[in-house]
Parts: sequence; structure tokens; C-alpha cells
Amino acid sequence: MKVVIMAGGKGTRISEIFPNIPKPLIPIDGIPVLEREIIYLRDQGFKELILTIGHMAEKIQDYFNDGSKWGVNIEYFIEDKPLGNAGALFFLNLKEDFLLLNADAVFDVDFNRMVDYHKEKGGLVTLFTHPNSHPYDSGLIVADKNSQVNAWLAKEDERPVFYRNRVNAGLYVISPKVLELSGINMNEIGKEVDGKVKKIDLDRQILKPLCGTGKMFCYDSTEYVKDMGTSERFSSVEKDYKQGVVRVKNLSNKQKAVFLDRDGTINKYVGFLKKTEEFELLSDVAEAIKFINSSGYLAVVVTNQPVIARGEVTWEELEEIHNKMETELGKQGAYLDGIYFCPHHPHKGYEGEIEELKFDCDCRKPKPGMLLKAAEDLNINLEKSWLIGDSESDVQAGEAAGCKTIKIEEGGLLEAVRGILK
Repeated sequence: MKVVIMAGGKGTRISEIFPNIPKPLIPIDGIPVLEREIIYLRDQGFKELILTIGHMAEKIQDYFNDGSKWGVNIEYFIEDKPLGNAGALFFLNLKEDFLLLNADAVFDVDFNRMVDYHKEKGGLVTLFTHPNSHPYDSGLIVADKNSQVNAWLAKEDERPVFYRNRVNAGLYVISPKVLELSGINMNEIGKEVDGKVKKIDLDRQILKPLCGTGKMFCYDSTEYVKDMGTSERFSSVEKDYKQGVVRVKNLSNKQKAVFLDRDGTINKYVGFLKKTEEFELLSDVAEAIKFINSSGYLAVVVTNQPVIARGEVTWEELEEIHNKMETELGKQGAYLDGIYFCPHHPHKGYEGEIEELKFDCDCRKPKPGMLLKAAEDLNINLEKSWLIGDSESDVQAGEAAGCKTIKIEEGGLLEAVRGILK
């Protein structure tokens, strides 16, 4: 599979500290960010690369030449004038699905895993999506249970009060068929049309129109992807490189997780929580989860929700409760890498109960099913992971999965996290 890397941007914001270096050549811990990308791709078997370049193009060409030094083959497409972040795609004669990446993003991703997912779904586009620490000012992706993208909310778009922290990271697998479907006339790209030079915006003109068509899917991942476009973000990602955080998050590596119970651990315990307005974060919980986020561990919720089987809460109502949890955490700079819940209940006799969910399952704590499922999805080493909860069933589930465990009183999450991850 070919890889197209967009490397033509000016990097206006970060140019204040690197005024004479094109953004792709800015060194992260001594190695240019684009060189790191090329090495990651080569090591995963992606060796046919196309770089679209414009600003300081000659410096990028002089540095990488034909790519043979790195064991790859590099072709170049030079934008003599800006074509937008997708205009060049119409001139590359792409015949098969391709990876589309940004040269100024810092990431370490198992792309073979993503490509396999893309093939399994059979769509035309797969977006790499992840949670981040500032979803309130990021582009949000709304998808159904099958991960089909239904809506794409840009920063300026109106968004619901509560939403899932699922952000577009700017990494894609794309079929060239979407270029045809866009209806864009390539002969107009770069030309003056109605007094303006015709540029093509990838998100707004090519991808967003696919929302709700069943042709675009999101690939949720916990792997490291961050923009380095400001001096502050640059310092942050360089620190992460030096501390080994970037590499360890690649899902080809075993992950470590802190599994968290929900009621009484993250939010105030109110018995069977049935309404969104009843959900209230405990104090210091966001700080505790931020600590987990910065530690290299995954933060994964595992919660029994028998209210579904009992017919007291619908699937949609539970989703809204969890959306509130993610929204409130995101406002404070914290995020969850996964939410797993058990909707079953073994006891019958409740008015309005859902009969097919009334059985003794393998996922209801104290059984370890949710933890085992998360470990499969996220390649988690359970022996190096922790479970924190406020009940004996939490502890028993963690022990059954092979985790280390700690039982807390309500409000004790931050102290527990600091104690185990110091």
C-alpha cells in the first residue's frame, strides 16, 4: 500500500522557534519528525511513499533524496502554488487504497492493524480517532455501534451538550474512489475560479459529505498521535519522546492499564443511576485520571450496568450518561481510553425487564469478562495492570483477571492512583 504524506505546510505557529526549517524537518530529540515517520513506516513494511511538498521544498528533497538511505522509495509532488490540504491527491494517479498522513504530526501507530480494520469494514475511508485532553475545541466524530461515521463536528459546529470524546487525529486510509465521488473538477484546482484560487479542503469537501452514507468508518485507538504545531506542544512531544511514552503506546506493544469502576469511584454513588442529571463527578477524579493519562497507562472503565437488563435505562440513555462523563472529564483535561459495561442481570422478575439480557454472564463483576475483553481489544498485559474500585466484586474481578487491585472509599481515587503510579 502506498503512503501519501502531506509535507507542504508552512508551520506558521512554530516558525517562531524554527524560522529557517520546514516543519517536517524540525528535530524531535535530534531526529526530524518526518524522518521518524518514514522509519516507522518502513519498519512496518510501507516502503512506497509520496511526499507532497511546497514550502521550502528543496530542503526536504535535499534531505531525503529518493529515500534509499532509509530503505524506502520516495516520489515527490511539488505544489508550485497552494492547492489546499487535498488538492494534490487529484494529480497523483492513485489506483488503490492508500494511507494519508501529515508530516507535522508526532505519532507511533501500528498501521498494519489499522489497514486490516479498514479492509474488514469494507468502507471507502477509515479515520484514525482517539480521545484527547481538549475535545471541547477539537473536531469530533460521531459514529454508530458499528463505527460508521454519522457526523463530523468541526470546532465551529454546534455540538450536543454531552458528547463522546472521539477526535479525528488526521491519519486516514482512503480509497481513490472518494476523489471521484467528490465531484471536484481537477482542472479547476489551483486555478482562479470566481475571483479565488481553487483549493481543496480534505475534511470539508471530500470526507464530511460521506457522513451517514455507510462508506466511512472510524478506527478508535489509544496510540500516540499529537500535533507539534506550537512551541508549547513541541516541548510536550519532545519530552514524551525522551521519556519513551510515544513508542510504548504503539498497540503492537503490550499496554498497561488502570481499570476503574464507575459508580462510587468516578462519580457519586446514588444507587442504580438512571438519569443523566444524577451523574456527578467526584472531586479530584479528573486530576486522578489526568495522572493516569500522563503515566503511560491506559484509563479504562469497567462497570456493571444491570439497569439495562432490568429495563430501567435504555441503551441510548446509558450512552448519554457516559457521554456526560467523558464531556465533564474533557473539560478538565482528562480522558478515558475505553469504557466497558455489562448490561446483563441474572435475576428475573422485574417489570419491563429485557428477557434476553437476564442470564448469568461472564462479564458481570466479580467475573473478569470486561477486563479480558479490554485486554484483547487494547493488547493489555493484565499482570502489569491495576483495578481500582469501591467494592469487593471489583477486587474479585481484578484478581480473577490477574491484575493487581486496590479497594477505595468514595473520594479516594486520586490518593490511590498516586500511590500505585508514583
